[in-house]
Amino acid sequence: MTTDPLAWLDDRAAARASAGLRRRLRARTAQAAALDLASNDYLGLTRHPEVVAGAVDAVHRWGAGSTGSRLVTGTTTDHELLETELAEFTGFASGLVFASGYAANLGAVTALAGRGSLIVSDAGCHASLVDACRLSRARIEIAPHRDTAAVRRLLADRTEERALVLTDSVFSADGDLAPLAELHRVTRAHGAVLLVDEAHGLGVRGTGGRGLVQEAGLAGEPDVVVTATLSKALAAQGGAVLAGERVRAHLVDTARTMIFDTGLAPAAVGAARAALRVLRRDPGLARRVLDHAAAIARIAGVAAPDSAVVPVVLGDPRIAYDAALACRENGLEVGCFRPPSVPEGTSRLRITARADLSPADLDTIAAVLTPVLARSRAADAVPV
Repeated sequence: MTTDPLAWLDDRAAARASAGLRRRLRARTAQAAALDLASNDYLGLTRHPEVVAGAVDAVHRWGAGSTGSRLVTGTTTDHELLETELAEFTGFASGLVFASGYAANLGAVTALAGRGSLIVSDAGCHASLVDACRLSRARIEIAPHRDTAAVRRLLADRTEERALVLTDSVFSADGDLAPLAELHRVTRAHGAVLLVDEAHGLGVRGTGGRGLVQEAGLAGEPDVVVTATLSKALAAQGGAVLAGERVRAHLVDTARTMIFDTGLAPAAVGAARAALRVLRRDPGLARRVLDHAAAIARIAGVAAPDSAVVPVVLGDPRIAYDAALACRENGLEVGCFRPPSVPEGTSRLRITARADLSPADLDTIAAVLTPVLARSRAADAVPV
């Protein structure tokens, strides 16, 4: 027997290195020179003067931290204003802000499902929803990606009284859209609740960026619950659940990630409120994101996406990593998604469009991406 109880970590690390799956943290500087197409700053608002000023003003008024959980001292009047503004913008009766989008998903799913209920989750759901399923203690069924017929069968065959159906609105790795209108018809016909994670839809899809749920005509429906993050299009931090008043009241009473977590920091609340004001004032931001995504897709030689996410599948994780590194060395930052973030054999560059890209930026993207992808695709075609 080994005397080192953590020796197995070395074996796992070696195996990941052999498969091209080691990950390393890489700090960026405040004045990074690379053109950023890796972040989720879809509207380009992270450094917007009004958004930065919103964060600074909140810190001056409230201090650096929220000082406690939301049921103790961590709820400020600004938290409540943000909830009202988010709910009004997306078309729901109420909102509840969490410390992160991950926490919002964990809190909502575990509060709305439990022992004696069924959860049907799309195979492409985000890791936060996967973890929420595991913590819920409900019976879990995984439906094939975007397969509403499978959801219908699973709901029809259930013995549980309560059922919750989970889906992303925009799937984060592929950028494809959930068939929300059809999913809602299925869930309503079978007495289930539809929970939609709008992390990548808010600010990009829907009228003026109000999200894919609004675009599908489902905003405010009593059997629809939306979760969202404030850290993508709204350029801040935190998460929210948008739903009817009784769902909000239930979450305040039972959602553990709200009850036992410190409230969202004032700076993030102030920044998110400011970003929402910018989006209201300039609803064309959402359209510009999609236009720029289509332009990047043409450069990359892939189909135009329905979201800000442009996936360029290269297959082998080493090839994808090398391609991302080559882009970075030439002044272009792109995402590199490898297993377990994506299925085996589908490692990719995940390129994200932003509303604030200029014609010169698009020229730079073409100059860097075109030769890098040509080399990567040639390498992927060589038999091993």
